[in-house]
Amino acid sequence: MSQLAGRNVQVVVLVVAAVAFGMVLAGGLGWTPAGLADDAPAPQAVQGVTAAGLPGFADLADAVGPAVVSIRADTFRAAPERGTVDPFEFFFGPRRRGEPEEPQTPEQERFRDRSGGSGFVISPDGLVATNNHVVEGADRLTVTLDGREYPAEVKGTDPETDLAIVQIQAEGPLKYLKLGDSDRLRVGDWMMVIGSPLGLEQSVSVGVVSAKGRSLGVIDSSFENFIQTDAAINFGNSGGPLVNLSGEVVGIATLINFGAENIGFAVPVNTLKSVLPQLRESGHVTRGFLGVAIGNLDWPTAQSFGRDTTDGALVQTVNEGEPADRAGLRHGDIVVAVDEVTVEDTRDLIDYVAAQRPGTEVTLRVWRDGKMVEKAVTLGERPAAGGAPVAPDQPGGGGIDWLGLRYQNLTPPLRETHGLPESAQGVWVTRVEPDSPLADEGVQPGDLVAEVNGRPVSGIDEFEAAVEEAAAGSFLRFYVQRFDPGSGRWTSFFAPVRKP
Repeated sequence: MSQLAGRNVQVVVLVVAAVAFGMVLAGGLGWTPAGLADDAPAPQAVQGVTAAGLPGFADLADAVGPAVVSIRADTFRAAPERGTVDPFEFFFGPRRRGEPEEPQTPEQERFRDRSGGSGFVISPDGLVATNNHVVEGADRLTVTLDGREYPAEVKGTDPETDLAIVQIQAEGPLKYLKLGDSDRLRVGDWMMVIGSPLGLEQSVSVGVVSAKGRSLGVIDSSFENFIQTDAAINFGNSGGPLVNLSGEVVGIATLINFGAENIGFAVPVNTLKSVLPQLRESGHVTRGFLGVAIGNLDWPTAQSFGRDTTDGALVQTVNEGEPADRAGLRHGDIVVAVDEVTVEDTRDLIDYVAAQRPGTEVTLRVWRDGKMVEKAVTLGERPAAGGAPVAPDQPGGGGIDWLGLRYQNLTPPLRETHGLPESAQGVWVTRVEPDSPLADEGVQPGDLVAEVNGRPVSGIDEFEAAVEEAAAGSFLRFYVQRFDPGSGRWTSFFAPVRKP
């Protein structure tokens, strides 16, 4: 009997333990009814989230939709010459055009081209945010909001970030969207896109943040910092809002990728917030300017400068006569801080300097030749972005097989042909093999290699000697310059290669 009693006690203990474990597990997974958990805190209501823990987008769309607009841009152009064929019409049939603006003689007719996009109200007095490319060049703008059409006026544009604001006059205060904080976005966060893709107003798509900080080379690359999302973005979505689950705008839909599905891009809303005061006040944006070209440090480049970190912005070119040049900066400097703000990469330096007004003095903390120095710079005004130079191939010269490089000395005819100034020194690159390590660093025919490991080279002999003297397994740091005869400006960069 004692053994049976002992067994009964063990069974009771196991049953009690199992029940207790089950209650803990059920409570942790949310299986316990609220009425049975006397000590559990009352659940907090979260707008836009269902009981299953998944986003409920219907309420979010209802809340945000009334502040999202459709934008129609009309451009009037001269009628095509008689006897000419519009290539578009050849393949797709006649365009849909409105009536001539002033139907007189054929020579006086003007036809209307129509395009469109999206936008969103950002203030109760009818200020609407959109993309610059939606409104650029338009002769007439019409905004549709909640089924009503309003004539719109462009109040400010910033082509460098592809942002614009337009004004509509409504009868009373309008519902508007709150601007959130795109810096707080994380990859994987839910978001909603609302706009007028292909003219289909108030279309909603949802997805997540796929990536941040994308640079695509389609606008001014200095300011490209796109949010990538898998939410559907199509023609006509441009200028529409990306909103988070709280209904705050976190981005402005801007680009699509023709060669892929579910890859769209948006300008972060913090970029809009940074330029909005100037767009309101003056209609355009002025930015601080150092007059340098900078690049991020990868690990080989950092090692070639004796650094044990990739933090900082590497100065690749200092434009003669501009603020950084007057302050004593030089190529090869690594900017690690500006006004006590740490510079981890080029984005930190560009964003800080661009946010300052011209004439502002900033202090740069610079790593140079193994030690820190400080430089005070009075910022200039950033000029409009120019085009990239194109340099053709040139024959002849010497070569180093393992580098996959062919080059020649600078000659007077070469200088004259390419508009190179007399101050230009180095070896002229005539060919870069596809498998060259320098091809991976962006070196191309028409570039000038001016230094090797900080040592100036004026011709083939000095260049080859500098390469030859480097120890096997060490880094060769090539300083490469590229000249644009149209603007008279140099762009430069460092190309690190480990010698085999």
